[in-house]
Amino acid sequence: MSYEQFLPGATAVGITYKDGVVLGAERRITLGSFVRSKSGRKVFSVTDTVGAVCAGMVADMQALVKEVSVYSKLKELESRKPLRPNSVAKLMSTLMFQNRYAPLLTQVILGGVGEKPVVYVLDPLGSVISDVYATVGTGEETAIGVVEAGYQEGMPQKAARDLLVSAIKAAVARDAMSGNGIDILTVDRTGIKEESVNL
Repeated sequence: MSYEQFLPGATAVGITYKDGVVLGAERRITLGSFVRSKSGRKVFSVTDTVGAVCAGMVADMQALVKEVSVYSKLKELESRKPLRPNSVAKLMSTLMFQNRYAPLLTQVILGGVGEKPVVYVLDPLGSVISDVYATVGTGEETAIGVVEAGYQEGMPQKAARDLLVSAIKAAVARDAMSGNGIDILTVDRTGIKEESVNL
């Protein structure tokens, strides 16, 4: 019996658009082939202007987001200005790397707007890669094909949101470990907006 059959599946996507970032994840939480929940939340507000989505152990992500949020708020109080997304990504990376001998079993897409909209992908050991779009989870191979086919630099918010929904729907149709609706965060300079889409 291998440990892989007890790891949860997921599909999470992040896409930049002209003025911000859309982040989304489906709601199904599985342990191997067992559906543990059909209403799990894998989207998180990390700061007032930075959001994140995850694939993997949601409990690990919840603990990580709480810790990053606290350190970010302390830094913002100290500097009296909002923490930029690259600083939040570096902080999250450092915390994940500190746990490398007992890693947090989560893949993260973190997004926000600094000088320009950007998403960061973090693996369980804290590696950070910045990009204009990203997918993680068991449905990522299907989702990335849809995103790459439809992405255009500087696209409007609605087009990015629709592309994200299409990518997750395609993954849900082919990945048994993903499903049961989509939660979406839209992040721009004004803050974070949340919405849900039923499938």
